[in-house]
Amino acid sequence: MQDIGPGNALSGVSVAEALEAILSQFAPLEIVQVPLADSLGLVLAGDIKSDMNIPPFDNSSMDGYAVQSADTEGASGDVPRSLSVTGYLPAGGAPGPDDRVRTGTAFRIMTGAPIPPGADAVVKFEDTGQMRNAEDVLIYHRVTKGENLRKAGGDVREGETVLRAGATIRPAEIGVLASVGRAQVPVHRRPRVVVLATGDELVEVDRKPGPGQIRNTNSYSVTAQVQSWGAEAHNLGVARDNREDLSAKLQEALALRPDLVVTSAGVSVGDYDIVKEVLISMGSISMWRVRVKPGKPLAFGHLGGSGASRPVPFLGLPGNPVSSMVSMELFGRPAVMKMLGKTRLQRPIITVRAAEPIESSPGRENYIRAIVSREGDHYVARSTGAQGSEILTSMAKANALLIVDEKTRVVEAGQPVRALMLDWPEEVF
Repeated sequence: MQDIGPGNALSGVSVAEALEAILSQFAPLEIVQVPLADSLGLVLAGDIKSDMNIPPFDNSSMDGYAVQSADTEGASGDVPRSLSVTGYLPAGGAPGPDDRVRTGTAFRIMTGAPIPPGADAVVKFEDTGQMRNAEDVLIYHRVTKGENLRKAGGDVREGETVLRAGATIRPAEIGVLASVGRAQVPVHRRPRVVVLATGDELVEVDRKPGPGQIRNTNSYSVTAQVQSWGAEAHNLGVARDNREDLSAKLQEALALRPDLVVTSAGVSVGDYDIVKEVLISMGSISMWRVRVKPGKPLAFGHLGGSGASRPVPFLGLPGNPVSSMVSMELFGRPAVMKMLGKTRLQRPIITVRAAEPIESSPGRENYIRAIVSREGDHYVARSTGAQGSEILTSMAKANALLIVDEKTRVVEAGQPVRALMLDWPEEVF
């Protein structure tokens, strides 16, 4: 990766240029075997074949009676057919060597129980009636051959590929993997991301800030973002605005063998923005002033201190809480997705209509916090209100970020605008 020095950084690069440069430094992580219960959200790193037919035997899809379908010809509520009940098969049971459904007989059977020899259909319990002698059953409904029967291999055949490499493991995939006996699953391992805030003004959340102080929100919000994306997050708290403390914290971060180190604040041009200086002393850095709002200061590079066996990518976020979260969404999330082995690295972007005029700042690509909802046959978007980069509650209200290009000053009401969907809450539909 070619470094972008401070001079180029001040001129600014586009969001697309910054993202392309960052993603070029990441690849899917190595393949590991994890317990099935721990694989949710990860990406399969190999094809999965079935070790057996599923279901493994013909079985009943209903509680009822296993019969020969020919014995139910003409059966109705007015003219039922009477069959002798000669056996019973619960789920988990198996027919005995002499168990067989013969002409004029039926077996009482539970859902999932194997079909006894001789039977070719199941009459569901609701279509039957019990005779007084309790040894015969009345059939009120004709069934056809194969009715209410699940055939062996009807879902999966032995040796069939049931899941392909690259599939994200969702609850349904967990079920499929369990059905083919995969107690261990080959996946790309979860990225380890270390999160660190910087600033003398920061105090922990359990302390009331004194004069000139604020609570450390960035460590918690960014850590939560990382965890929500399926990565392993380590919150190292706060590094003070001096080289010694920041260097020590970064060495602590490297000792955790991370795949990405993320800091917030300290990457602009202020007198006390020392993160880039420490980074240069510990590795290499590419500095950008990205043409984006909220945000702008962004640092990317690699750490290679004594605690690391390999260069570790580093992402320096702006210090304002909204800028930090939006920058992490735009640049950190795609990197995490790529390390997880996913091919779709960005969230869905849809076209919506502005429900009101939306002001933008020309010269930068704007990401407006918004609420997207459905009205009739289209989606509409409303701003969450004031868009200052310090107004974190605006992120809590938003389910989308409206993307306004660098040349647009106002999106008028009714005009189309792209929306990066942060989530799809029920009220959108």
